[in-house]
Amino acid sequence: MAKIAIVEDDQAISQMYRIKFESEGFTIETAENGKLGLELIAKMRPDLILLDLMMPEMSGEEMLTQLRKEEWGKIPVIILTNMGEQEVPDTVRKLGINKFILKADMTPKQVVDLVKTQLR
Repeated sequence: MAKIAIVEDDQAISQMYRIKFESEGFTIETAENGKLGLELIAKMRPDLILLDLMMPEMSGEEMLTQLRKEEWGKIPVIILTNMGEQEVPDTVRKLGINKFILKADMTPKQVVDLVKTQLR
């Protein structure tokens, strides 16, 4: 099954998604900020990244900017945030995101289903 990296500073949200994805057979690794996320992704080489935008130490946007500079950094990314889509800077869109999800709008099951669709 696919490997997913979850880069999210809220541990409760991160664990909720870990449990849901693992129950569906995915391999999950998590990081609580963009800096640790980059290190994790470089080692793990996931099939897809769920990325929060607002995090301490290094934001999701900064992490994605760094990731896209890497030869291997063209991994599909789904933004998972509390920011409204109109609040997200255009610079984030230009970094090549596959999907944008407002955390409050989707259940974990819906997020898993969306990821499965993205990976097909």
